[in-house]
Amino acid sequence: MQTLVLDQGYQPQRIVPWQRAVCLLYVGKAEVLEDYGEHVNSVSFSMPMPAVVRMVRSTHRRRSDVRFSRTHVLMRDGHRCQYCGVHTRADELTYDHVLPRSRGGPTSWENIVAACRPCNAVKGSRTPKEAGMKLLKAPRKPAWLPPLRAVALSQSMPDAWRSFLSADT
Repeated sequence: MQTLVLDQGYQPQRIVPWQRAVCLLYVGKAEVLEDYGEHVNSVSFSMPMPAVVRMVRSTHRRRSDVRFSRTHVLMRDGHRCQYCGVHTRADELTYDHVLPRSRGGPTSWENIVAACRPCNAVKGSRTPKEAGMKLLKAPRKPAWLPPLRAVALSQSMPDAWRSFLSADT
C-alpha cells in the first residue's frame, strides 16, 4: 500500500510506501488525515495504516529540472488537444511538432504540443497558420509539473486520496 504525503498547506507532494509514512508519524514529522481502515501493530503500539498524511513542518525540496518526455508534454497540456481542445486519454493523443520536423523543427518543449489524431492528420507537415489552425496556448518548457497529476488521472487511485487530489493538481 502507498501513502499520499501532503505539505503543510495540504498540497500533494509525493507518494511513499506506508512503512515510510509510519516512520514519519512515529517521529512526529507528520499527522494522519485518512487511513485505510487497517492497523499497523508492533510490540509496543498500534496505529491506523496511513492513506494520507500531512507534514507538520514545512519541507524545502529542491525542484529538479523537468525532463522532456511524451508523458510530461501531455501533463503540461492537460491531456487536451492544443488545436481543437478535446480532452482525452493519453493513448488517443499524439504529439505534434508546431514547426514540422520536415522543415527543421526541433523536438523540444517549445515546438511540441499534444494533438488528437484527426487534428494532427489535418495539420500534416504544415505550420498551424498554413493549415488554418490556431494553438490554444503557445508551447513552453514548464518550470515544474505537479508530481501527482498522473496519479490523479489514473483509475487505480485509492478512494482515500480523491478529496485531496483535484483534476488541476
